[in-house]
Amino acid sequence: MNRQTLAFALAGSLATALASAALAGPLPAEKMVGMEKCYGISLAGQNDCAAGAGTTCAGTSTMDYQGNAWKAVPAGTCATMDVNGHKGMLEPMKG
Repeated sequence: MNRQTLAFALAGSLATALASAALAGPLPAEKMVGMEKCYGISLAGQNDCAAGAGTTCAGTSTMDYQGNAWKAVPAGTCATMDVNGHKGMLEPMKG
């Protein structure tokens, strides 16, 4: 498998995982074991939770890479994430 094929396969897997998580609703506490909240990396409507005032939580972010919406990622990986030039953040972006 060449690098481009592998990259597309990984991107497709990530997109499927993100979409599935958004449809599942907020993550229960037991699903967060070994995970951390990573703000600013989810696509519009694909956040796991915390999309700001007036939202109901999972799947409610209104824009890609919204700074107050998070995705659950394996613990210790958020700070090193770079999704299309958007760095993962352990705290929501203020303002």
